[in-house]
Amino acid sequence: MRIIIAGAGEVGFHLAKMMTDESHDLYIIDDNEERLNYVQSQIDVFGIKGDATNIQLLKNNNISSCDLLIAATSSEETNLLICITGKKLGAKKTIARISNFESVRNESRILFQELGIDNIVSPVELASQEIVRLINQSAFTDDHEFEGGKLTAFGIQISPTSPLKNKSVVETSHLNPNYKFKPIAILRQNESFMINAESVLLEGDIVYFISAPECIEEVIKICGQSCYEIKNVMILGGGPMGVLTAQALEKKFNVTLVEKDKDRAQTIANHLKKTLVLNVDGRNVSALEDENLEDMDAFISLTADSETNIMSSLVAKSHGVKKTIARVENIDYINLSHNIGIDTLINKKIIAANEIFKYLRKGEVKAIANLHGLDAELIEFDVKANTKITSKPLRELKLPKSSNIAGVIRNNEGFVPFGGFQLQEGDKAVVFVHHQAISDIEEFFN
Repeated sequence: MRIIIAGAGEVGFHLAKMMTDESHDLYIIDDNEERLNYVQSQIDVFGIKGDATNIQLLKNNNISSCDLLIAATSSEETNLLICITGKKLGAKKTIARISNFESVRNESRILFQELGIDNIVSPVELASQEIVRLINQSAFTDDHEFEGGKLTAFGIQISPTSPLKNKSVVETSHLNPNYKFKPIAILRQNESFMINAESVLLEGDIVYFISAPECIEEVIKICGQSCYEIKNVMILGGGPMGVLTAQALEKKFNVTLVEKDKDRAQTIANHLKKTLVLNVDGRNVSALEDENLEDMDAFISLTADSETNIMSSLVAKSHGVKKTIARVENIDYINLSHNIGIDTLINKKIIAANEIFKYLRKGEVKAIANLHGLDAELIEFDVKANTKITSKPLRELKLPKSSNIAGVIRNNEGFVPFGGFQLQEGDKAVVFVHHQAISDIEEFFN
């Protein structure tokens, strides 16, 4: 594919980095020479200095032969203009990154499609949805549902009391007599690796499982954890992400939102129906203590400052808050969360990049998810007739070693397949695969 990315910021860079393991003709446009030089020093991509809204620049770079145009700058107005212009000049498919979540409602999407924008990705909305899932499943560090929950992939920490501790997967197979779940990867002290039958699980490991819904509670139990009840939630930061998250959570939980700007706090209070909005500086520990921080079951820090979010989450943890989630803008911080004591770090740019990434996958891709800290993806494929993946049972297919057919949805039911399972037309297959093997695994589905 010939792909043009407008914007060499963190979203554009992360996208380009994800694509470089594959044989794409990849270009990135930015008017900041320093950003372009950095991207080109890190990955194999052709940099174009200039304004991506400039019609002549797009024509000079053969926009008419572009298979996918991704507008990922920090300005949503610029992204919309780039996609509209690019489509008129012949780009086959366009994707725009939009910050304003109000712009992605159904009626707006229809209008944008008529203007030439095929897909809209809202980092704020996607991050908020992930936060809500994590609050609803309190024991998880990460959580992704497939086909409305027919299968769920999640990360969970091995506790000192877990019967899995210091034992290999094969030694504990008796704990999974119905084969309804399986571990697929381990994150251990910032290093990740795929699991096989001989892998030994240690205390403190974050283990990623895939499970049918009826066995999730059993997995939580054998990891030595429990899904504690969450009633009271405090959100620090009244930006778009904080407001959207509060709006979703207030339907089920007692939500307190802390915003230091008085006018902004008043506007939010008028907008939200059930959330208690406080005009308090969240960096002031005494102020948070006065607002009953120790009574909170979950603390979600979503200010624009990563360091503030990390430190405030650590303060919440020290006051006995069970679940902490911090927004970070620096992608390099993502792998630090479990080492420093925060349950989950959220980066909306990575989430947005992963959402965009599924649109350029070969094969019939339904969804794609990234698990925090792992150099791999969970990709959901539609299984077509007469493809290599349906030709034999899994153990006979000679799949790439750094891949795992983790789950299958067949006739609206989730299965966790093992070696004797054979895929068939109409299945949806959830594949856990290392970045470098994505192209190889796609060959089985084409």
